Amino acid sequence: MPRYLARRLGQALLVVAGVVTLTFVIMRMVPGDPAVAFAGPKASPEELAAARARFGLDDSLPAQLWSYVRDLATGDWGTSLRTRRPVRDDLFAAFPASLELVGAALILAIAVGIPVGVLAARYKTKFPDFGVRVGSMLAVSVPVFWLALALQTVFASNLGWFPVAGEYDGALDSSSPLTLWTNITIVDALITGNWPILTSTLWHLVLPGLVVAAYPAGVIAQMTRAALIEEAGQDHARLERALGFGETSILTRFALRPALNPVLSLIALVFAYAIVNGFLVEAVFNWPGLGRYAAESIRSLDTPAIAGVTLLVAVVYVLANLVVDLLQGVVDPRVRAR
Repeated sequence: MPRYLARRLGQALLVVAGVVTLTFVIMRMVPGDPAVAFAGPKASPEELAAARARFGLDDSLPAQLWSYVRDLATGDWGTSLRTRRPVRDDLFAAFPASLELVGAALILAIAVGIPVGVLAARYKTKFPDFGVRVGSMLAVSVPVFWLALALQTVFASNLGWFPVAGEYDGALDSSSPLTLWTNITIVDALITGNWPILTSTLWHLVLPGLVVAAYPAGVIAQMTRAALIEEAGQDHARLERALGFGETSILTRFALRPALNPVLSLIALVFAYAIVNGFLVEAVFNWPGLGRYAAESIRSLDTPAIAGVTLLVAVVYVLANLVVDLLQGVVDPRVRAR
């Protein structure tokens, strides 16, 4: 296990190094002068020179890359040209809301996708299997922005069952102010016992959470079904049938654990996809997360902020893959020997 962990860590570091280099190259390819964006279009030549010196724009490209990597290693992710604040602080303020949305959606997708996939495998070629395949195909195929607008229009605007937008009722900031510990509203509300904000946040989370969870749930259900059907055809499954075990018992007691390996790999992929999908959902539901920050940064050509968002998403994706690799090594010892 230690050698397996060291190998995976080395691969993760190589991926992060590649993302850092690619991010730097993209920053230098974006049209416009960061010095002008920071100092303003009416800045004097002296102010522009000071801005260029501050960002090291007069140095050679290798020197700029080295400074960029060194600053990232020390926690300096640059200064936003739009907010004039450190990008790291902006990301720290915006990312928890996105993590809250995507985390809740992924938990829902796993809780629905795996049991539904087991159901489809148990009744292969029968009506439950047909219904699961059609439902998962629709969940995967429907554009996320269309689904977000449809749910918002029907269940929020027309029926009034759920809030239209926002993370929680803004009036609660006065009547039940929230003490921040992690910047994740649900977690902080649980820690401090702020039940009004917790209830409001959960209620606001229903529609955007369902939208973000749709694609992962469909993919997880399809992968679980396919992996279980494959495992049910292995020699061990035939032996278990000969010993008198029923199909449901074979699938849930013996086939599910090895079948989870490809499902775990898939979860890391859909996690990153859910973060990107979350950007669109946040725009529709006015969710105060990374998507809104990224959209505002793109509109203002805020290259340090755009690079920060890109790098953060990449690092989160690498960490998710690393966690999944470790879980696979625990679930199936054969993975550690690869």
